[in-house]
Amino acid sequence: MTEQLPQFRYAMSIEDIGNEGNRYIDSIWYSLYESMFEELTDAFREIEDAAYGMYLDRLMPPLFKCLEEAGLVSMEPVEENDFIIGQCLLFRNSLEKWGAENNRSRIFWNVIRRTDGHIVGTILTEIPHSHLKFEIPSAPVLYTLRESDRGRIMQGIRQIKTMENANGGDV
Repeated sequence: MTEQLPQFRYAMSIEDIGNEGNRYIDSIWYSLYESMFEELTDAFREIEDAAYGMYLDRLMPPLFKCLEEAGLVSMEPVEENDFIIGQCLLFRNSLEKWGAENNRSRIFWNVIRRTDGHIVGTILTEIPHSHLKFEIPSAPVLYTLRESDRGRIMQGIRQIKTMENANGGDV
């Protein structure tokens, strides 16, 4: 597994953060998927969709750690009933409304701030997955928005998915 950690900088734009994050994900997602496939297939039989959380628990923490090391904050305060995967992905900050049962799409969002409080924008983490068996049909992907308001983020996600569907799956 050749993991190429993301190289984030404090002054990066949200688009640059998304591009660098996607470079990292592209470098590791499939080899990680292959190395964990048997374990996660077995886990899926018992815990179903939670197996994807186990995958994201390995894929995403290096990305969030590198953001933190660059002086960027990607986690909001945790509430009592929050469910977190991948170190910083909150289920209350996600939507899953797209795709067939064998190729669903859940999108998490994280508002990115600098340590001085300045909002950089929002990264969206899309995880394609099957509800029928353990399968990640294509690479997880990051999208970016300049928005930071919850309602506008959800609207931005819907626009991305509408454009993707209109373009036959490519944004």
